Amino acid sequence: MQFSEFGQRLTAASGIVSLMDDLGCALRENPNMLFLGGGNPARIDVVERHLTQAMQAVLARGDDLHQMFGVYQSPAGDAAFRQDLAEHLNREFHWRLNAGNIALANGSQSAFFTLFNLLAGRQGSGQNRKIQLPLVPEYLGYSELGLTTDFFHANRPAIERLSEHEFKYHLDLTSFAVEPDTAALCVSRPTNPTGNVITDAEMAELDRAACEAGVPLIVDGAYGLPFPSIVFTQASCRWNENTVLVLSLSKLGFPGARTAIVIASEELIDAFAKANTVMSLAAGNVGPAVAHELLRREQLLSLGRLTIAPFYLERCQQAVRVLNRALGHLPYRLHKPEGAIFLWLWFEGLPISSQALYQRLKARGVLVIAGEHFFPGLAEPWQHRYECIRLSYAQPAQVVEQAARIIADEVTQIYERQGDHC
Repeated sequence: MQFSEFGQRLTAASGIVSLMDDLGCALRENPNMLFLGGGNPARIDVVERHLTQAMQAVLARGDDLHQMFGVYQSPAGDAAFRQDLAEHLNREFHWRLNAGNIALANGSQSAFFTLFNLLAGRQGSGQNRKIQLPLVPEYLGYSELGLTTDFFHANRPAIERLSEHEFKYHLDLTSFAVEPDTAALCVSRPTNPTGNVITDAEMAELDRAACEAGVPLIVDGAYGLPFPSIVFTQASCRWNENTVLVLSLSKLGFPGARTAIVIASEELIDAFAKANTVMSLAAGNVGPAVAHELLRREQLLSLGRLTIAPFYLERCQQAVRVLNRALGHLPYRLHKPEGAIFLWLWFEGLPISSQALYQRLKARGVLVIAGEHFFPGLAEPWQHRYECIRLSYAQPAQVVEQAARIIADEVTQIYERQGDHC
């Protein structure tokens, strides 16, 4: 079959497609795999109970039930939910939103596809503009979203060594600048894959640079503020007319609802809604209906702060202790865990690539994600990108502990073999 350029681009080999397919095949081949590779949220009993109650409340009201299953919503999504959410965020953070500042989409991946291609790519002038990632590693899922080639710029971070076994990435203020062909800046906060929370001061600098350059600052808040609030350090939730904040219901506990929330200027929301209508006709109703009920119960924000964040913080601390015990004799560093549901593990001087390590661990029944795939747009060579892996700690503690022992044993063998060949 002959595909168009669009079809060839979307069906070609890509990092996220091959990795997701590989993960799925691995689990089918060995259902007992120690699964530290995905981004699926953990099951939290209290959260599931609140979601069940919210869904039951919607189903019990005939008009709401009909609105959820029986009608298409407006191009931007359920107007009542958008207005109530705007008012709630205004009260909470002193923002100046209305329903026209908010649109709904069928998941974050869909939302970013639309946003990125609205802003970047081939312009009417013939210029090719790009999405700039101010510090990588960044979310793997961005990599293939552009409809043109050479779609991203990326900046290497500064690395702060905090202790023998801990480090943190920072915006490198000595070299960062908005490139002349940048269409938008984009950061995730907390960052997937590292759990890094870009500091308030760094966010202020990015906002200043974006405003000065006349480009939007896109903030991927899938794990962050104002919900689901999986943040373990001090961080402010900021928005202005130049900010595009993308939120998700997935890490609140219902990824299957495929619901994203985009908060931006009314001009951009209007364009986004029109494009989203062409591609999807309408956003789904189930996720927004449940979220609206949680909002009415004052639980949409509080569930994250009071239940979800403490749950993951405890899991995170357990995982860090386990890894430190298992890896203590190796040259490793963990990125300071400040949020999200991942640990980013750096083996300095790793003799093989992170992809090769991934394959070897998979053969031993442990699924992680190779770090080298999380650097979209980084043109310059950098050995560090091949020395890291991402681990999810959403799994129960015993799974993480068993996996940590296997990782330690495999990496020890790799370093020892390097010594034998010296």
